[in-house]
This record gives sequence, structure tokens and C-alpha cells, in this order.
Amino acid sequence: MKPASIKHLHSAGGVIFKKEGDTFEVALIAMKNKTVWTLPKGIIDKGEQPEESAVREIKEETGLTGKIIDALGDKSYWFYLKAENAKCRKTVSYFLLQYVDGNIGDYCREVDEAKWFVLDEALKQVSYKSDREILEKAKEKIWARY
Repeated sequence: MKPASIKHLHSAGGVIFKKEGDTFEVALIAMKNKTVWTLPKGIIDKGEQPEESAVREIKEETGLTGKIIDALGDKSYWFYLKAENAKCRKTVSYFLLQYVDGNIGDYCREVDEAKWFVLDEALKQVSYKSDREILEKAKEKIWARY
């Protein structure tokens, strides 16, 4: 059997939030038959800056448009692509976006559902530790601003 090749992928996404009364809500997406809740993100297209990709991917996956107000850092992880016999190291650049407009029901077909969550509920809902860490960072930055 041929050894697995190694691929490096770079994605961008983020936390889009809005103020609702005296609390804040963030948008999450459901994948894998709604068994996984995560932050919207996707591959950076050729010629795109990570910030542009984050805004585009969030719009595609949630139906929402936001304005970047801060960076939230990068997270990297490994996974295996069986079809390509490749080990992939994916780095995701995350940004904090303030909601501008859009309807959360207008998400793309690759997403099972997109939904607003109160920030503290979102922290409990996300499936991955790295998403929780990014949400914690977002929470600190949001509360520092408002």
C-alpha cells in the first residue's frame, strides 16, 4: 500500500454575532445529519484574502452578512481523506463579525441547519474543543466592546 500523501489546507470562517436585548447571539451551523454543531468556515479560494473568505463562507453557510471587527486567531488540526489516501493539516483563520443583514434560513445545501444561539448556549452546543476556544475568545472581545 502506498504511503499517504500530506496536504495542507487553509480555511477561514468565524463568529458572527448580534445583540439581542441584554445578551448576545451567535450563529452556528449543523453538519453530518445535525450531529455536529460548528462555526461556519470554508476553503480560501485562490486570490482571496482570509478576511474575504470568512465573510463569503459565513454568508454561504448561514445566509448572514457581517462586518469584520477583529481577528480571533488560527486553529490547526489533522484529518485523513480516505478517497485521496492523504493526511491533511487544515489551518482555519477565524474572525469576529458583527451581523449586518441576512436571513439565517438562507444557508447553502452543504449545511443541515443554521441557527442563532445565545452565546453561553453556543459554548455548550458546539461539538469541537477548538470551536469552544474560539467562542470563548469571541465572548471576551464582545463583552470588552459592549
